[in-house]
Amino acid sequence: MKFTEDFATKTDELQLASSSIMSRYTELLLAIACGMAVANIYFAHPLLDSIATDFIITPSTIGIVITITQICYALGLLLLVPLGDLLNQRHVIIGQMLMLVVALVVVGIAPTSIVFFIGIAVVGLLATVTQTLVAYASTLAVPAERGRVVGFVTSGVVIGILLARTFAGIMTDLGGWRSVYLSSAVLILILIGLLHKELPGTVYKHPPLSYPMLLHSVLMLFVQERILLIRGILALLIFTVFSTFWTSLVLPLSSPSYSFSHTAIGAFGLAGVSGALAAARAGRLADRGLGQLTTFVALVLLMASWFFIYFINYSIPVLIIGIILLDLAVQAVHVTNQSLIFTVRPEARSRLTAAYMVFYSVGSATGSIVSTNIYANYGWKGVCLFGVSVSALALVFWMATYRLTKEIMQK
Repeated sequence: MKFTEDFATKTDELQLASSSIMSRYTELLLAIACGMAVANIYFAHPLLDSIATDFIITPSTIGIVITITQICYALGLLLLVPLGDLLNQRHVIIGQMLMLVVALVVVGIAPTSIVFFIGIAVVGLLATVTQTLVAYASTLAVPAERGRVVGFVTSGVVIGILLARTFAGIMTDLGGWRSVYLSSAVLILILIGLLHKELPGTVYKHPPLSYPMLLHSVLMLFVQERILLIRGILALLIFTVFSTFWTSLVLPLSSPSYSFSHTAIGAFGLAGVSGALAAARAGRLADRGLGQLTTFVALVLLMASWFFIYFINYSIPVLIIGIILLDLAVQAVHVTNQSLIFTVRPEARSRLTAAYMVFYSVGSATGSIVSTNIYANYGWKGVCLFGVSVSALALVFWMATYRLTKEIMQK
């Protein structure tokens, strides 16, 4: 689907002005907003026991909380994130975050399980504002800085995912599981005030698209943009690995001989944060035309990380090395993926983000489902074998598509 010159002019004008409106403070706010928004769909992981006890839900049923949240997040990617290409992104971000605050309060004060499930579903749907923020940041950034900005803002997403369990564990110990969602609502409300004051106002030209046409164009991107399909498949594979590790990690650490608490297990996310922060520089390398080299090195490190992760029952320090390498590799590929994808259709960055993140959702869901089943049947050895196999598959796929990707990016 082609777009009129008037709509393309909107992006060009915004990029010309971005050098004066995209301050480091704005970048920091966007990164924090990304992390805080996405964390809300991961809070429930260490809280399932407490939620089940509060609402008298059987342990076999309470796992549906994660399923509902992820399904609604995927729906939000397809239904809400593309709105950034149809409406004023600043208004979409502020409005969606305000609704997210309301949903979090509903979850925090839910008197019944029905109200809780409805609230958590809406939280999953609205937490996709994270991806609108990433697309917005890429639009504000000047082309020469886009990779760096996307890398920095995206690091907020990974850090939010990793620290969600830590935050939830600490807050639950202090004030119960409801305090997690209520305190998140308060923090996001404060952040909304800062964003409303800081985010630049821009002259917006409406694209010649209706909402149904917009959704159709998202589906067409899978067919039209080969770079989206290539880097999307890479995202599916690396996030299958990412979810495989982080979903199954709680199982050996909560069992003898460790028997760690949820708070202690959540603290392992701090090790992952260091890797995610280091990988934020991958965007700078992509700006310099080194995206393919960055991807290769990261995928090799991803495979190597499982050697260290394998020794979970023998050495916690060795495990931490593996965590740092894994998160460094996943974040580096993720940032490089987005940096490359955002170069192809400036007028469709929100839709590109939505389409790309569908691969992320499928990979995350696959890793979560498969890893727990593998651990139950084959133990930690089985999890590591699966993780390194998918990592190797990602490397083979990158090698197989190297020439095609190079040709696409040279056009």
